[in-house]
Amino acid sequence: MADEKPPKINEKKPDSEDRMPSPRSWMLWALGIFMVVMLFQIGRNAGQDSAQKVTYNMLHDWITKGVQVSGFIEYPPRSSSQLCTIKGYRMVDGKRIPFEFDDILTEERQEFLLETAGFQAENKNTLLTAFLIQLLPILLIFILIWFVLIRQIRSAGRGAMSFGKSKARMLNKDKNKTTFKDVAGVEEACEEVSELVEYLKDPKKFQKLGGKIPKGILMVGPPGTGKTLLAKAIAGEADASFFSISGSDFVEMFVGVGASRVRDMFEQARKSTPCLVFIDEIDAVGRSRGHGLGGGNDEREQTLNALLVEMDGFDTQDGIIIIAATNRPDVLDPALLRPGRFDRQLTVNLPDIRGREEILKVHAKKVKLSKAADLSVIARGTPGFSGAELANLLNEAALLAARGNKKSIGMAELEEARDKVRWGRERRSLAMTDEDKKITAWHEAGHAIINVLLDKCHPLHKVTIIPRGQALGATMSLPKEDVLNRQSQEMRDTIAMTMGGRIAEEIVTGDISTGAAGDIQQATNMARAMVTQWGMSEKLGMVLYGEGDEYVFLGKELAQGKTYSEQTAQEIDTEVRRLVDEGYQRAKKLIEDHKKELELIANALLEYETLDGQQVEDIVRTGKFNPPEPPKDVDPPKGADASTPTPDVPKGDKPKLDDGLGDPAPATA
Repeated sequence: MADEKPPKINEKKPDSEDRMPSPRSWMLWALGIFMVVMLFQIGRNAGQDSAQKVTYNMLHDWITKGVQVSGFIEYPPRSSSQLCTIKGYRMVDGKRIPFEFDDILTEERQEFLLETAGFQAENKNTLLTAFLIQLLPILLIFILIWFVLIRQIRSAGRGAMSFGKSKARMLNKDKNKTTFKDVAGVEEACEEVSELVEYLKDPKKFQKLGGKIPKGILMVGPPGTGKTLLAKAIAGEADASFFSISGSDFVEMFVGVGASRVRDMFEQARKSTPCLVFIDEIDAVGRSRGHGLGGGNDEREQTLNALLVEMDGFDTQDGIIIIAATNRPDVLDPALLRPGRFDRQLTVNLPDIRGREEILKVHAKKVKLSKAADLSVIARGTPGFSGAELANLLNEAALLAARGNKKSIGMAELEEARDKVRWGRERRSLAMTDEDKKITAWHEAGHAIINVLLDKCHPLHKVTIIPRGQALGATMSLPKEDVLNRQSQEMRDTIAMTMGGRIAEEIVTGDISTGAAGDIQQATNMARAMVTQWGMSEKLGMVLYGEGDEYVFLGKELAQGKTYSEQTAQEIDTEVRRLVDEGYQRAKKLIEDHKKELELIANALLEYETLDGQQVEDIVRTGKFNPPEPPKDVDPPKGADASTPTPDVPKGDKPKLDDGLGDPAPATA
């Protein structure tokens, strides 16, 4: 993040790192313990060697003379012919003097020492026991050295040698429970990959006719459309092993590591056939070679070369299928896309209205919906949403219901969650002056009245002066159905609608504010796209000027320069200005003709803060405002509880196309 500061060179490490002992300190500890044990053993042996050698007669004399003597007999013999060792000490002037002797004790002597003198009998250590006792300290030292030093050295060696190992995560057949039932909204994609499932289940069916299954399939689509989920579903349906890895996992700071990991990944895959290898975000290693500012990355190119060789080196008879996913297919190397490597490109589009409803039903199984909740209404009101965004919508609705102590998720929570995901959360706590509220109300009223008066604008959903997201107010419109194409007149009406807010501000205050910055940007981008990309200018004709909305990739576009002259650039600017001015004049005339209705809408917004689309239409049609009835058995509303009903979409609809403008955006203050 931009707010993070770079670490200082002499910055002190955290306490947890300071407390971690280094390998050298472990060695010093081990050496110290070893020295202590050895000194203890030497002292013990020295004490044993300094014991006084005596005889039984001397010991008998001491006992009879009353000298305090104590000791033990090692291994008391069962017969008088066995040799015993007697150890003990005697007290002389308050000092303990040890003694020791070996002798053959008769029963008489044993009875005298054990009963009269109070000696104790002790089993004598065998040679093996004595050896183990002497060896135990040394063994402890070696075990300590093994665990502390040797294991660290070996683990460091394994870490150094494991850089070239693949980081692919294997999902076993027993753990992968994902099937096509868990995938919704991409029926065409599921049908296209179904032959992969049949091949993994019965390869001989295709081999008999001489057919070859595609070696690789490249999934292309916007983020969140379910590419990874679809790959898991293929593996789950085919009951095959599934290897998953990201493109960025191949490249490391060490040269040659990426190529080694590619080879290791394919080696692991060959041991688990039939299997699927899924490479997510393959554009991290698959970018075109030989382009870029400042030269190419040799390490990344080596990794790509290894991937190309491996994909040529294995046959489809091995039962290995490569599936890759990316949302930037335009930056991939052409050698990666040729037949024989990635034979087929599978486009995973954003879901249409029926697909969104199916996706909502799949995710709704994990939450508790009320009977009154209608997912089809939410599907109509979420054009351009991906599967991930729909899942997030249901999660936000569940959180809203839990916050309100609801027992289930109702339409109010679903509507508010949709508005929150699309336009941002309401900020009712924002302190606004009366003057700011008045300007915002007239600004949004200007957008709303133009939206209702023009036929080609999307139906008005609601208009509010409650701050939401970064905007002080918003005029929200939703399309009747999925937007597949944009017409010229529709975009001209949209430009006029975006100009309505600035015009209404001028009428009420006689001045202008910065609230129309987003409107100006939206209108300018749309007008420029009409002129340079879509050929909607009679003066400039159907000619593409520039490379459209494509990203600047590796410096190639920077090296090409402009594809049109300075005179053409001036004409483009003139045409863009003309389209925006035309929209401004149209909106100004409509507002002047309906100034009374504009004032009614602004005053209603100041009083009620939020109006739905039907209420604004009633004001424009009748010139009167009917206040809404207070809601019954509903929590305090967060915005209008309204949705724009739309007709059912015919079954023959095509998937949504990218029109270059993105999702419909609200006109904000």
